This record gives sequence, C-alpha cells and structure tokens, in this order.
Amino acid sequence: MLLAAFALSSALAFAQGTLTDYQRAQSIQKLTVVNAPGPANWIGESRTFWYAKLVKGGTQYMLVDADNETKAPAFDHPRLATAINTAAATKYTALTLPFTPARAATPLTFIDTQKSIQFQIANFLWKCTLTDYACTKGAAIPGPQTGPRAPDIEMPLEPGGPPTDGLEFPQVGSPNTPRAQTPSTSHSPDAKLEAIIQNFNIFLRTPDGKSTALSTDGSEGNAYTTRSLAWSPNSQHLVAYKVRPGYDRQVHYIESSPTDQLQPKHTSITYRKPGDALDIATPTLFSIPDRKQLDIDNALFPNPYSLSLPIWWKDGRAFTFEYNQRGHQIYRVIEVIAQTGTARTLIDETTKSFFYYNLLDATMSAGRRYRTNINDGKEILWASERDGWEHLYLYDGLTGKVKNQITKGNWLVRNVEWVDDEARQIWFQAGGIIPAQDPYFTHLYRINFDGTGLTAFTESDATHTITFSKDHRYFVDTWSRVDLPTVSQLRRTWDNKIVLGLEQADPTALLTAGLRYPEVFVAKGRDGKTDIWGTIVRPINFNPETKYPVIEQIYAGPQGSFVPKTFGLPATQALAELGFIVVQIDGMGTSNRSKAFHDVAFKNLGDAGFPDRILWHKAVAAKYPSYDISRVGIYGNSAGGQSSLGGALFHPDFYKVVVTNSGCHDNRMDKIWWNEQWMSWPIGPQYAASSNVDNAYRLEGRVLIIIPEMDSNVDPTSSLQVVNALVKANKHFDMLFIPGQNHGTGVLASQHYLQDYFVHHLLKVEPPDWNRTPWPIESVSGN
Repeated sequence: MLLAAFALSSALAFAQGTLTDYQRAQSIQKLTVVNAPGPANWIGESRTFWYAKLVKGGTQYMLVDADNETKAPAFDHPRLATAINTAAATKYTALTLPFTPARAATPLTFIDTQKSIQFQIANFLWKCTLTDYACTKGAAIPGPQTGPRAPDIEMPLEPGGPPTDGLEFPQVGSPNTPRAQTPSTSHSPDAKLEAIIQNFNIFLRTPDGKSTALSTDGSEGNAYTTRSLAWSPNSQHLVAYKVRPGYDRQVHYIESSPTDQLQPKHTSITYRKPGDALDIATPTLFSIPDRKQLDIDNALFPNPYSLSLPIWWKDGRAFTFEYNQRGHQIYRVIEVIAQTGTARTLIDETTKSFFYYNLLDATMSAGRRYRTNINDGKEILWASERDGWEHLYLYDGLTGKVKNQITKGNWLVRNVEWVDDEARQIWFQAGGIIPAQDPYFTHLYRINFDGTGLTAFTESDATHTITFSKDHRYFVDTWSRVDLPTVSQLRRTWDNKIVLGLEQADPTALLTAGLRYPEVFVAKGRDGKTDIWGTIVRPINFNPETKYPVIEQIYAGPQGSFVPKTFGLPATQALAELGFIVVQIDGMGTSNRSKAFHDVAFKNLGDAGFPDRILWHKAVAAKYPSYDISRVGIYGNSAGGQSSLGGALFHPDFYKVVVTNSGCHDNRMDKIWWNEQWMSWPIGPQYAASSNVDNAYRLEGRVLIIIPEMDSNVDPTSSLQVVNALVKANKHFDMLFIPGQNHGTGVLASQHYLQDYFVHHLLKVEPPDWNRTPWPIESVSGN
C-alpha cells in the first residue's frame, strides 16, 4: 500500500495538462525580474538621460547625469502620483504612473531643462512641474484610428500578442506611399520663390503672390508630387517626381460585431499584393533662371520598385537618388548633373537573390541600402554583401570606384551607430567576430575608414544594446543572455571607462518559483557544418525520467532572426508548464548570418529552415531521453502562421499538431513589399510551390486555424482559402474565426485555446472544462 501511494504521489507530482498545471502556467506570468533596466533615453542635447526599471510593485524612473557621475530617482514618485491624481481625478500610485511601459500611450518627455515632464492621459497631453509638482491639462491628442489599418511590417508575434507597428517607406512610388494631392509648397533657399503643386503641375510663386507654370505635362494619371520637390542649395534648380499611379487593390472587410451598432459594417483598405502594378516615379529637373525643363533619361532606372527622394550635394553640382529595381536584385545610387540633366551610376549593386535592407543607422528609413555621404559626397560609405557577408565599403564619390573595403571577415556588420567624419572612424555593432560566442550576439566596435584599427568596446559574453549621448561622448551598454540577467553600465566613449554601474537585474522571483533558465542548444544544419542555434524551455516540475511532447514556436521570416537572446521570463514558459518542452530555432533562410545562409529563403519561403530544424530536434532527442520527437507540435503567427502549417503539410511525418494564427498562407495573397522581396518578381511557380493553399491536400495531422476578422496586416481571406482547400480535399481541421480582431488576435492573450489544443492532441489529456471553471483561474482545489 505504501509503494502504491508513493507511486500515485509521484505520478501526480509530474502530471501533465492538469488544472494545477494551468494555474501554475497562469501564475508564473505575474513574476517580475526586478531592477531590469529599460532603454536609456538621452534628454535633448544634454548629457543626462532617464530610464525605467522594474521594481516590486511597478516601475521606478531614474535620472543619470553623466558628467557628474550621479544616479538618482528622476522625481519624487509619491508626490508626483498625488499631484496627477489631484489634477486629473485619477488613482495612480507611485509605482504605477500613467506613463509606465505597460500603459503608456505616449512616452515620458522631460522639458523645461528637466524641470517638467509631459505625458498623456486619456487622449490629452499633461504637464507636471518637478519643482512644485503642479500638473496641468494640455491639448487634446487625436485618438487611435478605428477599423482596418494599412499593412504593418511583417514581424513575429507571440500567441495573442498585439499587432506590431508599421514602418513606412519614404520612397516615392513605393507601395505604401499615399498619393493624395494636398496643397503644399516648397520655398527656395534664397526665399525668392516657392514651388507649389496646382492642377497636378508645378507652379512658381513670387512673394507678391504671382504664379507661373513651370511644368505643363502633369495630369491626374501622371502627377507631380509635392513630397518630392527638392531645390538645389543655390536655388538655381528644382527637381520633382512625376508619379504614374499603379493599381490600388482594395481588401474588403465585414465587421460582424461592431461596438457602436448592432448591424455589421463594411470597410476597405488599399493593400497591394505581389504582381500588382506599382506607382512609377520619374524625376524631372528644372533650370529656374530660364524656366527650362530637363527630362532625365531613365535608362539607368527603367523599372523602379521605388526611388528614394532626391538629395542635392551642398555645392549644387548634382543631386542623387537611389533606385531599387522591382524584384529587389538591382540597386543603384544615381547622380544627376544639374547643368545637363545627365544621369550616371555612382554605385551599382546586383545580386542573384535579394537585397536585405536591415542594416541602418539612426537617420535612415526602412527599405534602403545603407549609405552615408562624406565631405559632400566626395566619398561614400556603403554596405554590401558582395563577399558573402554584410560589410562596409568606402567609395570615391566622384569616380564611383571602390577605394577600399573597410570591414571584412566571416562575420557581419549589424548596424552603424555613428560616423566620425573628422576622425574618419565608424562606430558599429557586429555579430560573429568572436568565434567562441553565439554569432547572433551583437558587440560595439570602432574602425578607421581605411579598414585599420578595429577596436572592441564591449567584452561580455552576451548580446549588447548601445545608446549614445547626442554628442557621442558617453554611451549606455546594456547586455544579457537568456541565461544571464541584464546588466547596464554608463561608459565614456574616448577611453571606454565605466562611469557608473546602472542596474543588474535580480532573477530571485524566477528562481524562487523554481524556474530554470532556458538552455541554449546548438546542432549542425543540413550541410553538416553550419551551426543552428536554438533554445529549450522546460517546465518547473520537469522530471528527466518523464517523456515530454515537444512544441516548436516558429517564425522564419527572412527579415530577421528570432530566437531570444536577452534575459527575461520566457514567453513560452507558460505553455511549457502544461507538460511540454518548448523550443525556438533559427534555421537557414533567416538573417543575421552569412549571405548563403540567408539565401536559402529565396523563392523558397515554404522551406522555412525545416531541414535544419528537424535535424536540430533529432540532435536534442539523441542527448535527452525526455525529449519525445514522436509527439511534436508547432505554432506561429503571421509568417509564422504560414510556416507552422507548412511544417505539417511538407513534413507530416515529423510535425503532428499545429496551431496557426493570422497566417499569410499564400504569398500571392499577402503584402507586396514583403513577399516580392523574398519570393521575387514576376510571379512564378515558386509561389504555388510554397503555398499552403495549393498544398493543403497533404495534411495528415491535426490543425487549428485562427483567423482574426479584421486583420489589416495579412488578408484574412488567405486563411479562408486554406479552409476551402482543406474542405475540397476532404480533410478534417478546426477553426476559430474571431470577430473584430486585428493581426495576432489580441483577445486570445488571456485565453487558452492554443494551450488546450496541444494538451488534447499531444498529451491526450482532456483540458479543464472552461465553461464550468472560470478563467482566469482564481484558485484551484484538489487536482
């Protein structure tokens, strides 16, 4: 009897999928890593910055004076809370102020030489002085737009996470450029004229109000745009783009359950898809003294995906723009001579696959290659993957010839922090320089324009985030790993001396609860030599003698790498607590490695790195008997929604259970700029080969398809077309169509459908009856 009782208690201790497991999964999400610092926010031109840090009960704000080497609370937190509550009739506490990261609608801003702060409450701007703690209500701030939005940038989302913010492309003629004509002007540098757009043409207006036409060839179907007007510094020339409209595809929505009326609503958004006709921008140059129009031969830019806005050299000799050819395989920096309108190529970059635009500096926008002009364009810093890695090159801006390669080696530049023209030095972050470290970790370096003097400014075996002061005399270095709590320091730039130790995160709450840090695991990929990196998260009550089903959280978008590299409570921990081992892997086709590693995605999004992922799983299983690869589930959102279902369709012998949310299941149905970059243009058979719709007939396992009704990032009909194909193939599946929700289906953040699906189909355990057991779980009695 004693033996039987012991066996029963052991079984209960390591039970999986029970109500107790759900309660623990829910409760650990409330755990806080105290003293974890947020980003450093330098205040204007000063050498003072503030940051928020998590403390028990909420958030505290700190102010650091770099010159005086001091750190103190940014304000009297209790006194400020009282002042806000008195003025706004609210109930904030000292550690739950209205601008805490969890609730902030607008960021905290220090003004009046740091004697006051501004923030937002309920769509109004508020100001509080930090001398007498008086708060006043300011102007109204426009509320958030309702209904569908323009397509966001494609990013991974955790289950139930909110949709990401979009990144706009500033190029003329790009798919996201608004085309509405609005009255606007552009004043000449000498203030003698202003250029205006009237009736789709350019007019010049004098200070006395007289205007004359500068162009006559603009029309509704080929109009000059205000946004592209650019005067030469000497006011002698004006350049403007004429834009021929493309096809404004509309995606339509029926909002079944609007909050302001009983009956459904119809809305639509402009949403271009692969293959659609684009706006075509054409630059035209005007000589102002003689009012002469100089048409520019477009032989060097015949088929633009987009043109960057024109930028004049300071001496007025010419202007430049960047040409991104449709298909993302030709990218040029083009210079147009002011006196003749003659175009020539300064930099000509080609690739057999696709260009990657993520190497940026603080002044650049998405969708462009990295370029910095030195000495008014006499020299140009340029980024290229031409040798197989993302590196920096120095060009002669007059001849268009490469002077020298600046960085080189089997590692890559991740981003440029700043360029010191006078010292002829570049400060940048790179990954993969230190052979023994995770190649995804970023470190700060400095190098001379001629490629000499490579110097490291960070040393810890972790990934580093750097924030410079405006004058670059100081920087904040924050670093961590998934198994190393966050550390933050203030350093001096000129000698790299540590000025102040700022914070060191305290993981006591996690460790006291029994959590173990994620395990970093490395295995060889499909070529037998390339390292594939991933993480393993196990439940608190993990028993190495128990077999655990495995769940992979996947996002394989080529625009980044996605396995966590920083410290914190793992987003996948709650799912693990139900009795699973949960993993994340960066397979081939994702970025931040070599060009060859990245190019696996070219015309091949259906691959999603699965050959590498499956080998990685098998390597883990070979090391750990508890890792049961006969029961593998997979889930993902957005492009991860496509990949998760693709795993079950293309590898049904390995992935048995799928939850796919907000999936772009056919790349012909999704946003043009993201899909044409990786899948190429024109549309070819590669699109069908990667399509979950065309391959739906392959389904063998169990799949839950989650569809947000109002998804403005991914056309929700993409998921419905999968449903249609599955029905036609006589396949069984499950579907959740959620009214009113946008991308990521945020309402599911506090729900349990994904968890239940894996518990039921992988653990073969019936989840709790949530119609009888309230959610969230307040208390649990028994088992």
